[in-house]
Amino acid sequence: MKKILFLLLPLLVLCNTSLAQKQAYVIYNSKGKKVSYKKMLKTLKKTDIVLFGELHNNPISHWLQYEVTSDLNEERDLILGAEMFEADNQIALTKYIKESIEYKELDSLARLWPNYKTDYAPLVDFAKDHNLEFVATNIPRRYANMVYKKDFAVLDSLTTKEKSWIAPLPIAFDIELPTYQSILKMMGDHASPLLVKAQAIKDATMAHFILKNYKEDHLFMHYNGAFHSDFYEGILWYLKQERDDLNYTTISTVTQESVDKLLEENLGKADFIICVDENMTTTY
Repeated sequence: MKKILFLLLPLLVLCNTSLAQKQAYVIYNSKGKKVSYKKMLKTLKKTDIVLFGELHNNPISHWLQYEVTSDLNEERDLILGAEMFEADNQIALTKYIKESIEYKELDSLARLWPNYKTDYAPLVDFAKDHNLEFVATNIPRRYANMVYKKDFAVLDSLTTKEKSWIAPLPIAFDIELPTYQSILKMMGDHASPLLVKAQAIKDATMAHFILKNYKEDHLFMHYNGAFHSDFYEGILWYLKQERDDLNYTTISTVTQESVDKLLEENLGKADFIICVDENMTTTY
């Protein structure tokens, strides 16, 4: 008996140590039930289009984006796309993926985000190393700013070439969508329907380029700020306007003081919700 206890003691110590470790993040489903990474991946493998909502400065978001992409690439034919690249930079991005230009040229030709090197370069380089398409899905920011100042009608004055970088006009628009209403509430006295419309033209454009580049029997992995797909709206709302027949899965990222239980305010944000300790360091 003593011999058995002696053998079990190290295992008990190990278990207690493991249980005492503080978790950096926990994955939940939309109803707030904890799920394993493996279970989430199993669902993602069966999906046509994944919208991976990130917090732009959250390292857990970016690490899991890479890990999910890498794991899915072993079982599915992937197409990658991201909010962080604007449609008029597609040529430069493709040239980099095809290794016809170096990083310095990409940096000068494309409007790379300040955190590109730490947060998005790993994904782009993964596409380059594995010969995957990487789609620049976002509207050029200058046109979204035009909408913010002068409404959708200002886009009618664009050239044919410029219009090729945005969703076909006119776009559908529903200001009553809860996520758009939340923008107005957050802005308070500074709220403006034009701000919501600027958000909508981004959502519509990203959805347009996702579907334009989607191929049957492929999985399109799209990286975007969580707000663009939270609560199954934003980009997803526009995707479903055109292709309600496809299988979509959404992921969101949230931060909480404790990751032990998903707060009520975060329930239903996505099919899978990555809950990160709010003390996690940020990338900027």
